[in-house]
Amino acid sequence: MEITDIKIRKIITEGRLRAVVSITIDHMLAVHDIKVVQGDERLFVAMPSRKDENGVFRDIVHPILPESRRLIEDSILDAYQKHLALLEVEAQEEAATAVPAQEA
Repeated sequence: MEITDIKIRKIITEGRLRAVVSITIDHMLAVHDIKVVQGDERLFVAMPSRKDENGVFRDIVHPILPESRRLIEDSILDAYQKHLALLEVEAQEEAATAVPAQEA
Protein backbone atom coordinates (compact mmCIF):
# COMPACT_ATOMS: atom_id res chain seq x y z
CA MET A 1 0.00 0.00 0.00
CA GLU A 2 1.29 3.43 -0.94
CA ILE A 3 -0.23 6.77 -0.03
CA THR A 4 0.08 8.58 -3.34
CA ASP A 5 -1.49 11.91 -2.36
CA ILE A 6 -2.34 13.84 0.79
CA LYS A 7 -4.45 17.00 0.72
CA ILE A 8 -4.85 19.21 3.77
CA ARG A 9 -8.43 20.36 3.15
CA LYS A 10 -8.95 22.60 6.15
CA ILE A 11 -6.85 23.98 9.02
CA ILE A 12 -8.66 24.70 12.29
CA THR A 13 -7.12 26.85 15.01
CA GLU A 14 -9.72 26.56 17.79
CA GLY A 15 -10.58 23.46 19.78
CA ARG A 16 -8.89 20.08 19.54
CA LEU A 17 -9.60 19.45 15.86
CA ARG A 18 -6.60 20.79 13.92
CA ALA A 19 -7.20 19.75 10.31
CA VAL A 20 -9.36 17.79 7.89
CA VAL A 21 -7.41 15.71 5.39
CA SER A 22 -8.00 13.54 2.31
CA ILE A 23 -5.63 10.82 1.13
CA THR A 24 -5.33 8.77 -2.03
CA ILE A 25 -4.04 5.20 -1.80
CA ASP A 26 -2.26 3.58 -4.76
CA HIS A 27 -3.73 6.21 -7.14
CA MET A 28 -6.99 4.23 -6.83
CA LEU A 29 -8.82 4.90 -3.57
CA ALA A 30 -9.63 8.26 -1.97
CA VAL A 31 -10.46 8.58 1.71
CA HIS A 32 -11.95 11.91 2.81
CA ASP A 33 -12.71 13.50 6.18
CA ILE A 34 -9.72 12.14 8.06
CA LYS A 35 -9.17 14.36 11.09
CA VAL A 36 -5.97 15.55 12.75
CA VAL A 37 -6.78 15.90 16.46
CA GLN A 38 -4.78 17.35 19.35
CA GLY A 39 -4.85 14.72 22.08
CA ASP A 40 -3.75 15.19 25.66
CA GLU A 41 -0.19 14.14 24.85
CA ARG A 42 0.18 14.30 21.07
CA LEU A 43 -1.47 14.84 17.71
CA PHE A 44 -3.27 11.81 16.31
CA VAL A 45 -5.31 10.87 13.27
CA ALA A 46 -9.01 9.96 13.52
CA MET A 47 -10.52 8.06 10.64
CA PRO A 48 -13.85 9.11 9.07
CA SER A 49 -16.79 8.12 11.25
CA ARG A 50 -20.51 8.59 11.69
CA LYS A 51 -22.86 8.38 14.62
CA ASP A 52 -25.02 5.23 14.78
CA GLU A 53 -28.59 5.05 16.10
CA ASN A 54 -27.26 4.64 19.67
CA GLY A 55 -25.21 7.82 19.47
CA VAL A 56 -21.90 5.94 19.24
CA PHE A 57 -19.38 7.07 16.61
CA ARG A 58 -18.20 4.23 14.35
CA ASP A 59 -15.35 4.39 11.83
CA ILE A 60 -16.53 4.21 8.24
CA VAL A 61 -13.08 3.15 7.04
CA HIS A 62 -10.02 2.15 9.04
CA PRO A 63 -6.73 0.29 8.64
CA ILE A 64 -6.73 -3.35 9.74
CA LEU A 65 -3.07 -3.76 10.66
CA PRO A 66 -1.17 -1.62 13.19
CA GLU A 67 1.57 -1.13 10.58
CA SER A 68 -0.98 0.31 8.16
CA ARG A 69 -2.35 2.66 10.81
CA ARG A 70 1.18 3.82 11.65
CA LEU A 71 1.98 4.42 7.96
CA ILE A 72 -1.19 6.45 7.44
CA GLU A 73 -0.82 8.43 10.65
CA ASP A 74 2.88 9.19 10.15
CA SER A 75 2.31 10.27 6.54
CA ILE A 76 -0.63 12.53 7.41
CA LEU A 77 1.07 14.12 10.41
CA ASP A 78 4.23 14.74 8.38
CA ALA A 79 2.20 16.41 5.61
CA TYR A 80 0.30 18.46 8.22
CA GLN A 81 3.54 19.72 9.83
CA LYS A 82 4.99 20.61 6.41
CA HIS A 83 1.78 22.44 5.51
CA LEU A 84 1.94 24.48 8.74
CA ALA A 85 5.60 25.33 8.09
CA LEU A 86 4.74 26.50 4.56
CA LEU A 87 1.91 28.67 5.88
CA GLU A 88 4.31 30.21 8.40
CA VAL A 89 6.89 31.00 5.69
CA GLU A 90 4.18 32.53 3.49
CA ALA A 91 2.94 34.68 6.40
CA GLN A 92 6.48 35.88 7.12
CA GLU A 93 7.08 36.72 3.46
CA GLU A 94 3.78 38.58 3.31
CA ALA A 95 4.64 40.57 6.42
CA ALA A 96 8.10 41.41 5.07
CA THR A 97 6.76 42.67 1.75
CA ALA A 98 3.79 44.59 3.15
CA VAL A 99 4.04 48.26 2.38
CA PRO A 100 3.71 50.34 5.55
CA ALA A 101 0.80 52.76 5.52
CA GLN A 102 2.00 56.26 4.73
CA GLU A 103 1.17 58.96 7.19
CA ALA A 104 -1.03 61.77 5.90
